[in-house]
Amino acid sequence: MIAYRILGTAGTTILACAGLAAGALPVDQTGAELWLTDWRHHPGPALLCGYLGLTMLVAAWWWVGREIRRPDGVEVRSLLATLALWSGPLLLGPPLFSRDVYSYLAQGAMVLAGGDVYEHGVSQLGGRFAAEVPQMWQHTPAPYGPVFLGLSALVAGAAGTKVAAGVIGLRLVALLGVGLLAVFLPRLARHGGVEPGAAVWLGVLNPLVPLHLVAGAHNEAVMLGLLVAGLCLAFERRFGLATVLVTLAALVKVPAVAGLLVVVALARPHHGIRSATLRAAGLALLTAVAVTAATGLGYGWIAALRTPIYKHSWSVSSALGRASDRLGQAAGWDLGTAPMQFWTWGGLLAALGGTAVVWWHRHRLGPTYALGLVLAAVAVLGPATRPWYLLWGLVLIAAAAPDRPVRRLASLVAAAVAFLTLPSGFGPDPAQLVLATTGVVLGIVAVGCFRLGTNAALAGPTWNGRALEGTSR
Repeated sequence: MIAYRILGTAGTTILACAGLAAGALPVDQTGAELWLTDWRHHPGPALLCGYLGLTMLVAAWWWVGREIRRPDGVEVRSLLATLALWSGPLLLGPPLFSRDVYSYLAQGAMVLAGGDVYEHGVSQLGGRFAAEVPQMWQHTPAPYGPVFLGLSALVAGAAGTKVAAGVIGLRLVALLGVGLLAVFLPRLARHGGVEPGAAVWLGVLNPLVPLHLVAGAHNEAVMLGLLVAGLCLAFERRFGLATVLVTLAALVKVPAVAGLLVVVALARPHHGIRSATLRAAGLALLTAVAVTAATGLGYGWIAALRTPIYKHSWSVSSALGRASDRLGQAAGWDLGTAPMQFWTWGGLLAALGGTAVVWWHRHRLGPTYALGLVLAAVAVLGPATRPWYLLWGLVLIAAAAPDRPVRRLASLVAAAVAFLTLPSGFGPDPAQLVLATTGVVLGIVAVGCFRLGTNAALAGPTWNGRALEGTSR
C-alpha cells in the first residue's frame, strides 16, 4: 500500500508542477504571483509531464483496487489517508482541467456587487475575476443554486482581487464536501450491503475526485457531500434532517433534488406514502424559502435552470445535433436550430424515460443504487455533460451496486474519463494530442519500472536465484 501511495503522490506532484505551465492559468497574472515561475514559458513539455503524472495516478489507484479485493482488504482510514496524500500537491497550484472556478469567483463577486446573476452573465460585472471567464460563458446566467452562490460570494469577498487566494478558498469549500463524502459514504455503503472499503475506493479515491473536485474545485463536491449525508441519515430514520440536507444539495446543483425520492421511499414504511410525501415536500419548500431569503438572491435560480440548454454546451445530444446539422448542410438543407433542439429534447426525454424505468425497479435495485443510475443517465443524456458530472452517479453506484461487473465497468469509465480533458480546460489541437499521448506512453514506462523496482525490493537480495537469509547462529 505504501508503494502505491508513493506512486500516486509522485504523479499528482508532477501534475501540479505541470499545471504551472499547462494548467488553467489566469490570463492576468496580477494576484496570482504564487503561480509565476519560469516553467510557464514551456507549455509543451509541461503538458507531456502532466499526462505522465496522470498516468501514474490512475495506475496507483487501480492497484489499490486490487489490494482491496484481497481477503484482508484495506481499511477505510488507510484509503482516506491515501486520498489526502494524493490531493495534497494539488491544493496550492493553479486550476486544472477546467476554468469553472473563475466563473464561480466572478459570480460570487457579482452577488456582492448587487448584480442579478440569474439574469445577466459576468460580463455585466467586469473586473478581475470576470476577465478570466471564457468568452462563450461571459453572457450566460449562473445555473447554480443560492447555497453555492452564497459560499462563492463569501470566498470572493475574502479574496478581494487575489485570484490565487480565491481559487484556494473555493478548494477549501470543495474539501468540506469531500470531507462529508469521506465520513458518510462508508456508512451509506453499510446500509446498502457493500463493503465500505470498496465503496470508498470507487467513490472517493477514484482519480476524478482529486483531479476535478480538488484541483478543479468543482461545486459537485459540496452537492455530493450534502446528498450522501442526507441519504445516509434517511436510512437511519432521521428523515427531517435528511430532507434538509438533500434540499441544500439541490440548492447547490438541481440534479440532487432526485434524492428526495429516496427520502420519501425510505420514510414510506414508517409514515405512509401520503404523509411521507407531504412532510418531505413541505420541509424541502421551507428550506428553499429560508435559504433564498437568507442569501437575498431571489427566485431567479428557478428560471436559470435553462442555462445548461445552451448552444455551446457539450453533451451526447448536442454532439448528435451538430452532426445532424452538418449532414443537412452537406445535403444542401438549411435546418436552422431544428437538429439541435430535436436531439436536446430527445436526450432529456431519454433521461426521463430511463429515470422512470429505473425507479420502477427500485425495490429490486435498492433506492441508493437506483438513484445512482438515474443521476448517471441525467449526466450522460442531459443537455450538458462534463467529466466531473459522472461523479453524480458514480459515487452512489460505489455505495450500493452489488454486482461486480457493474462496479468494474464504473471503475473502467472513471479511469478512461480521467484522460479526456486537457489540464488547461480547453480542447486539444493535433500537437497537444501528440504530446499528451507521448506523456501517457512515458507514464506507462515509468509505472512499469516502478513495479519492477518495487517487486525487486520486496523480493530482497538474492544469490543464485534464492533469497539470502541471515546466517548467524
